[in-house]
Amino acid sequence: MTTAYIVVSEAGPGRVLLEPLDPDGAPVGSAAELPRTALAAAVAERERARPRWVWNDTQRWYPALLAENVRIDRCIDLRLCHTILRASTLTANSALATAPPNAWDTLRPAGAPAATPKPVEPSLFDDLAEIDRPVEPVDPRSTRHKSPSEGAEKAIIDGSTGDERATGDERATGGERATGGEREVGDERREFALQRDAIATASDPSRIALLVAAESVGALAAAELRHAGLPWSAERHDALLTRVLGPRPREGERPAELERLLQRIRNLLGDPTVNPDSPVELLKALRRAGITVDSTREWELKNLKHPAIEPLLDYKKRSRLLTANGWNWLDTWVVDGRFHANYLPGGVVTGRWAAEGGGALQLPKQVRGAVVADEGRMLVVADAAQLEPRILAALAGDRAMAAAGRGRDLYDGIVASGAVDTRAHAKVGMLGAMYGGTAGESGRMLPRLARAFPAAVAYVEAAARTGETGGVVSTRLGRTSPRPSDEWRDLHDLAASDGATDALRTRARTEARSWGRFTRNFVVQGTAAEWALCWIGSIRRRLHALAAADAAANPRTAPDAAAADDPTTAADTLTTGPHLSFFLHDEVMVHTPAHLADAVAHELREAAAEAGRLIFGDAPVEFPVTVAIVDSYDKAK
Repeated sequence: MTTAYIVVSEAGPGRVLLEPLDPDGAPVGSAAELPRTALAAAVAERERARPRWVWNDTQRWYPALLAENVRIDRCIDLRLCHTILRASTLTANSALATAPPNAWDTLRPAGAPAATPKPVEPSLFDDLAEIDRPVEPVDPRSTRHKSPSEGAEKAIIDGSTGDERATGDERATGGERATGGEREVGDERREFALQRDAIATASDPSRIALLVAAESVGALAAAELRHAGLPWSAERHDALLTRVLGPRPREGERPAELERLLQRIRNLLGDPTVNPDSPVELLKALRRAGITVDSTREWELKNLKHPAIEPLLDYKKRSRLLTANGWNWLDTWVVDGRFHANYLPGGVVTGRWAAEGGGALQLPKQVRGAVVADEGRMLVVADAAQLEPRILAALAGDRAMAAAGRGRDLYDGIVASGAVDTRAHAKVGMLGAMYGGTAGESGRMLPRLARAFPAAVAYVEAAARTGETGGVVSTRLGRTSPRPSDEWRDLHDLAASDGATDALRTRARTEARSWGRFTRNFVVQGTAAEWALCWIGSIRRRLHALAAADAAANPRTAPDAAAADDPTTAADTLTTGPHLSFFLHDEVMVHTPAHLADAVAHELREAAAEAGRLIFGDAPVEFPVTVAIVDSYDKAK
């Protein structure tokens, strides 16, 4: 019997259990218990058969394998998939979704802080395998369900989805059951069986199967990104810090340029002790100087006329660089010429990635000149053009909006349609539609866009209305938004009761509109995150194939030609061949041998088109990417 899956679990201190399962999820052959130190060799040997590795958390297992030069193609990340399946409306009636809370609901990724911050409403205004035919429905009476998205996931990782229904918990767990607290040996198998059942019995199995497959592939890519690292020149970084801040100061002292600006600010405000690093102190000093201001936010300070404002804004800009990416950051996060970011797939409620510690998703333009390709290599940087508006056009089936972006910049196409007069107005209006901007220019442009693209605007308006009433919305593939808190619901109940004050009703309406803005954006941003996952999965597969072909064609200059087929050396291609080195929502960077740069650029474009087909089939929406081949990141834009 073929081994389709291998479940990896703890078997006691320093011990690991490998349990092979057949395509139906039933045990096949003998389980192997081995020391944790022998895991990499065991995985390398079994990886030749290309099973899907099933484990509780990719971050707990895969980095150690990569450290031993063992790369795997496929996995099922039970932690990430559990979160999706537990909340999705597509699987709401499954045994997994209706079960009482258990340890899987609180399992954190390896290395994550003990308390995960509560997701907040996202706001863009803060920073102003191919499906050729419809998938067939699954017959719920069947005891073994064929994967409805087999062709779709094949395009991502060249394998089946593994979402066939298990034949029973007793087969999947060997009779062992998990407790509500500490998980027992065998719990991974039970959770796997529940997840397979949830997918197979979902109201739309093909969509949710693709989502959990893409999420798991993303987890592999995140670990590989951290393993390979982003090429970083500490010398260049130190030089730019010195240029902006002055020479590196002694511990506890301000850099010379900040000290110079501080003295100027104090003189202009007539306050010899004010500390611009303290918002409270600064606000008091500004008011004492006769400056009427409600906060020290940059956008508010820019509107003030006072001699101290210019140096104060300059100070805040340089201080941000010191705090976020100064010398301490450089000492902490750049090791041997690489920035090893800790990506957290699914770290944001919409499915976007987050990053822990080093701020991988917040690299400011000031430090991008320190991202430098190694000698003989180049950086291929690809950026999806107007991704979220294009996602909205596809979600809504708005053919007019799809046509506006065909073969050109979408915002330019909106201007050409006659909806608005400038590209800037097209952009701010579309962002207002997706993020709930009803004031200023965005509010003024929205009626024009609604007339030109009624389906797109109606789609996000409907999502907003659902959120305002406390309902949930879902992305294209089935990730579902959280419900408002109990406090939110209590507020609305009180506001609807007899005797409610006008202030209470006003507050309830404000809270409702705020949650409506969240759900309005959730459907677009969440689906864009799904597109990005499919893009990454396709890129990952394509780069590995490209590295293997190059190794075979150039055995003297490339990694060993057998590397692509030998998992014990395949991970070498993550650093010697073309490999992903950076990811930021809708942008990727590949660090590649220079002679492969053009081929990599081609694959990045093809992968983007493939991601669009995976999620939206033959919808007439293009997902173009702009690609730059450069030797340092600051030259990409």
